[in-house]
Amino acid sequence: MRTQKGLTFDDVLLVPKRSPVRSRNDVDTSTQLTSRIRLHIPVLSANMDTVTEARMAIAMAQAGGIGVIHRFMTTRQQVEEVQKVKRSRGFVVEHPRAIAPDACVEEAARLMRRYDVGGLVVLDERRHLLGLITERDVLLAPDATARVDEVMTPAERLITAPPEITPAEAQTLLYRHRLEKLPLLDGEGRLAGLITGQDLIKSRQNPQASVDEKGRLRVGAAIGVGEEELARAEALLAAGTDVLVLDIAHGHADHCIDMLQELRRAFPQAQIIAGNVATFEGAKDLAAAGANAVKVGIGPGSICTTRIVTGFGVPQLTAIMDCVEGVRASGRAVPVIADGGIKTSGDMVKALAAGAAAVMIGGLFAGCEEAPGSPVIRDGQKFKVVRGMASLGAAISRRQAEREGDESAESQADWDKVVPEGVEAVVPYRGHVREVLHQLVGGLRSGMSYGGAFTIPELQENAEFIEITAAGVRESHSHDVQRV
Repeated sequence: MRTQKGLTFDDVLLVPKRSPVRSRNDVDTSTQLTSRIRLHIPVLSANMDTVTEARMAIAMAQAGGIGVIHRFMTTRQQVEEVQKVKRSRGFVVEHPRAIAPDACVEEAARLMRRYDVGGLVVLDERRHLLGLITERDVLLAPDATARVDEVMTPAERLITAPPEITPAEAQTLLYRHRLEKLPLLDGEGRLAGLITGQDLIKSRQNPQASVDEKGRLRVGAAIGVGEEELARAEALLAAGTDVLVLDIAHGHADHCIDMLQELRRAFPQAQIIAGNVATFEGAKDLAAAGANAVKVGIGPGSICTTRIVTGFGVPQLTAIMDCVEGVRASGRAVPVIADGGIKTSGDMVKALAAGAAAVMIGGLFAGCEEAPGSPVIRDGQKFKVVRGMASLGAAISRRQAEREGDESAESQADWDKVVPEGVEAVVPYRGHVREVLHQLVGGLRSGMSYGGAFTIPELQENAEFIEITAAGVRESHSHDVQRV
């Protein structure tokens, strides 16, 4: 038996370096999430049910990062969350929401509300375009029971374009004819897609957004290791998921490695992040098994009690360094993602300097407007609920999702087996996630300038850590003053 020292973020500081950086705006914060996916900022929102669903994922991708939709819902629900992200922006909406001509106006209104869209294309059985119905048409309809084809704008009055149209040409048409939507038709009059003015505006407003080759926002989705998870993965990939996150508490386990290998055989082109691990051997084995990135963190999260309940874990800074060495030993250039323990922008800088390509954040984002759930008021202050995905509440939600309404699948014996490794808590309401990201990325830019680095790889190359004492930690914070 041997012992070794493990360090976390508060145990160290980075030594300042001579810097050629004249302005923090000159640094490049982009990173490779996987070999095929590049992010403008090295940040993922965690796949927790109190952190990331479609709304958070959209905001993260617009800011240049990526959100990972949690898996504690049915496959159908998770697919719908992914589709919401994919439909929120894109040069061409390949499969716009459609309705039949003989449907009623009330049904059109219901579909618009459900899918949060401002209009529906009206198609026949062979996908020929018959018309377009918008929210305005619905509001002005004399009767909610009227047929859609009685209130829609018919196809012969619509401006259309061929599928080969360029963004510049589409923008010209939309402006010239004061259009909101531009249907794309093939040579036989069948619908081939839809361009909206709103999507073009979003593209111009967020040039740094994380988008795929079709201009749609990127999104990740979490899966587990159960027998049904292969079907979940297939459905998520078909919906346009950019990266799967194979996520279990102890990723250096045979069933996780087996699942990773099975996923790689079934979906050889899929981008897969696997975890969580905290050791050289764990990272090496996941990389060798086919992971496109390895997620690191056993118990560092603010709401995780794994280390207390089980006695196992590795302090996060040491875990990152060991896992970076592990993936190198695998012979594959696989990025490492630091998951958990990020309390400040300084922690993020340290994680990246230690070798991580990106960080995954849960607790800091749980208090944001875009996180699932409504704020609660306590003593006149706003809070939001956050819970660990191994907490009792999360276990209940997971069982409910797995049963999908089958009450017979549950027994008291099942609940007797649950030993929580996380807690439920509240965090201060923090406003919109873009404001939190502004502070985090601003701190990263400043940190890179102190480290003499224009890029994250340069930050890692220049990094020199110094271990500090408890007095050094106190000195690092504001002290000997009364804060106003």
